[in-house]
Amino acid sequence: MSLSVEARVTGRVQGVAFRNWTKSRADALGLKGWVRNDVSGAVIAHLEGDKTTVHQMVKELWNGPGAASVRDVQSHRIPSVAPHMNFEIR
Repeated sequence: MSLSVEARVTGRVQGVAFRNWTKSRADALGLKGWVRNDVSGAVIAHLEGDKTTVHQMVKELWNGPGAASVRDVQSHRIPSVAPHMNFEIR
């Protein structure tokens, strides 16, 4: 079963390679979508793929790369807006 989720990660998540780490993990898990910095200082990720794999990725966002310090991860289901061919950094 396919699932699309938007996740908002807060804490020390910008300037610590969080987007590159997210792309690497998403690629390894076979997820589609994107990740970007938000003007609020958060990182936003749009994750699409198998339900189990998307849930696994949301859990992994709590870890992030070594220099990150994640304070919170909030995620919610969203409709798939367009088919993504890969996972990209925006």
